[in-house]
Amino acid sequence: MENITQLLFTLFLIYSSAKLLGEIFERFKQSAVIGEILAGVILGPQVLNLIGTSEIFPVLAEIGVIILLFNVGLHTKVEEIMRVGKSSLVVAVLGVVFPFVLGYLYTLIIDHTTTEAMFIGAAMVATSVGITARVFADLGIIESRAARIILGAAVIDDVIGLIVLAIVTGLDKGTLSLVKIGLITLEAAAFIVFLIIVGRRIVHRVLPRVSKFRTKDAVFSLAILFCLLLSAVASYIDLAAIVGAFLAGMILSGLNLEFNLSVKTESLYNFLVPFFFVILGTWIDLSIFSQPQLLWAALIITIFAVSGKLLGCGLGALNLGSKEALIVGFGMVPRGEVGMIIASIGLRMGAITSDLYTVIIFMVMATTLMTPPILRKLVMRKPEEKPQEGEKMKPE
Repeated sequence: MENITQLLFTLFLIYSSAKLLGEIFERFKQSAVIGEILAGVILGPQVLNLIGTSEIFPVLAEIGVIILLFNVGLHTKVEEIMRVGKSSLVVAVLGVVFPFVLGYLYTLIIDHTTTEAMFIGAAMVATSVGITARVFADLGIIESRAARIILGAAVIDDVIGLIVLAIVTGLDKGTLSLVKIGLITLEAAAFIVFLIIVGRRIVHRVLPRVSKFRTKDAVFSLAILFCLLLSAVASYIDLAAIVGAFLAGMILSGLNLEFNLSVKTESLYNFLVPFFFVILGTWIDLSIFSQPQLLWAALIITIFAVSGKLLGCGLGALNLGSKEALIVGFGMVPRGEVGMIIASIGLRMGAITSDLYTVIIFMVMATTLMTPPILRKLVMRKPEEKPQEGEKMKPE
């Protein structure tokens, strides 16, 4: 009974701290994710040491991240990815190549293994779709041309990031086999293509029939079962479980509005996802600030993460003009959940050290925090676009 009481009280501390600090950061127009990670740092062994070693916490974190990627998938329609313009595609590809190469080469230069370098590069790839969308909504430019290109590119490089993650997590520690990379890539591609072509058709036929069941929320229940099944299958074939969760959401995205799947997932999301970020925070080693060499590494990785997106995405959007290209570049800078997920997987696999994990988390937090104020200044300096045909100038 005492253990159950202690466990429940710890869960209370985790969730209440995550929500409280998340609210504080939201009020300062920052991402609640940073507050949730900070809650983990405070409750973890580095400060108050109030979170024990119960196995339930990693399990809650794993379920939380599965729900997180499932929810992202529900908002990512296959058609949107297929229909994105050339600019978004170029921005996405260059925005993946530049940061990955910079992170990969730097990690090798500072005498780490090839697998560690792959994880660092992979963690620097994906832009946070949620953070990017929130920033542009707050700035009131969510309908602008630059915003549309950024959001389209963010979706593409998240998908590329997941494929890169699938490749990296399938590698044996310290080894790099081109044959194995080819097999993993083929396996991941076959899995994705099969689900998109065959899985979508099956789901679109089955779900409407399930809606006639007498069981309450039968469609939502089937959607969660589908998410768990694909997560398990992905894990079984040596892909990350979150790849399956993301694909499950993306396949169901076409039926999202009809059956209110994202709305019904919201309660699960709000409850489980904060546990993932708090547990991530407990793994952060604050000794980085007392180790000049490690701190320098974190700062350099952050600089590469920013410059990689600015160079890659900026060049990809250069046809829009230098100022809009700069906005696109900075709009792609914030990393977020995907980067942290890759870091946590690498740490759990033993593929990266706790030092490199802390370096990645530092980079994610820094890029997330710096983006809103910089974008705000860039947008304010940006010349007003001419009104489209049929629009009238607003009086000052």
